[in-house]
Amino acid sequence: MSTELLAPLDLAFWHLESDAHPMHLGALAVFAPAPGVGPGRILELLGSRAAAIPRLRMSVRDVLLPVGGKAWTVDKDFDVHRHVERVVVADADFMAGATRLAGELMERPLGRGLPPWRMYLICGADGGPFAVLVKLHHALADGMRAVAIGAGIFDEIAAVTSARTAARGRTAVPPRSWLPDPREMAGMALGRIGEVGRALGVGASVVRAGRLDLWGPSALTAPSSGTRRLATADLDAGDLQRIRRAEGGTANDILLAVVAGALRRWMAERGESLPAADPRALVPVSRRRPGGAAASGNRLSAYLLGLPVTAADPRERLRAVRSAMDRNKAAGPLKGAGAVAVLADQLPPLAHRFGAPLAANAARLLFDVLVTSVPLPRSALSLGGCPLTALYPMAPLARGQSLAVALSTYGGRVHVGLVADGKALPDLDRLAAAVEDEFTELYALVTGTDRTPVS
Repeated sequence: MSTELLAPLDLAFWHLESDAHPMHLGALAVFAPAPGVGPGRILELLGSRAAAIPRLRMSVRDVLLPVGGKAWTVDKDFDVHRHVERVVVADADFMAGATRLAGELMERPLGRGLPPWRMYLICGADGGPFAVLVKLHHALADGMRAVAIGAGIFDEIAAVTSARTAARGRTAVPPRSWLPDPREMAGMALGRIGEVGRALGVGASVVRAGRLDLWGPSALTAPSSGTRRLATADLDAGDLQRIRRAEGGTANDILLAVVAGALRRWMAERGESLPAADPRALVPVSRRRPGGAAASGNRLSAYLLGLPVTAADPRERLRAVRSAMDRNKAAGPLKGAGAVAVLADQLPPLAHRFGAPLAANAARLLFDVLVTSVPLPRSALSLGGCPLTALYPMAPLARGQSLAVALSTYGGRVHVGLVADGKALPDLDRLAAAVEDEFTELYALVTGTDRTPVS
């Protein structure tokens, strides 16, 4: 693995972090037990497979040039045992204990002197199912890249990776120079002119989209406490496709409408009045090209979407989401205030270093909740022969944000991971239940068929 500078957006995530606002994303993977496979074997596999992933051996170091920049370098003292740990939950309900513990572990910032990731093997006191919590700093990867990195722990991916490595041999990759070749300078200069023009357009959109009248019930506008709470929900992927075939649009449109309806339900249960204006969701969009080169850093833009919580009818909410997302897609991911990540990509390293304290407070002016979908491999996965049964993604909370919702589809289920400020949303489980209830009601309205919620 060569030494490389942090890309501008990665550098932004690195500088945006504070003790109360850790900028790592994660996932809670749940496995069924297999005969003869104990925690010791699983812990050994986690350690050996994580150590074999080159990206997980990289740490962040200061550089002289460019001023304010940082670089990924191989940690010569890398010890995987500093990153992989076993913890035991004694709760009779394993999933309840695992999600509670995962929330507590997500509170802890990742140490800056080491490669910025951790894995926790979460076991019950008496065997049975177990879980693996993976934490990756957002500077290390966006959602799609995190999946590519984290997938290396699974039996199926590890076998393929090992075979490819053996076929190639372990040839060293020479470090890339941080200074461009003189022949590249003219092309870079022209490229920068285009980037500056695009940055000015995005910057103007961001300014226009800023709000002084902040939305939301008290829970979503509460000051950050630095605590974290996790809750999960499960939806039937087959039912999701039945809704899509009946109503049109995309599966993501439907899930966004479900989140809007769940927020409406949750507010009603809390006795909150409906807001005068709909809350805004930031919906990340990957800028990675299918089949293209796998860039190591973040390649993100985003859409801003008003979640129609003020609409009473679930189908009306779905139509509103579809219409808004169609407009976003027609404009493209590089236009509009949601492309603030693209703006970050155009700033020099020194601007990120000194501008981070100001930018950290800007998220609250642009959006109220993050809603993101994380793609997973479609094939069945396992760890040490223990089948993966669920994977709940977890998105980071920006400063001033109290809730982030992440979704992934695996094994015929849509797994929803909700991350919240623990003090602002102590009733996060009620919101998770509202997600399942809203999905059930939408399915019944669309298909005319009642169904039992996923257990």
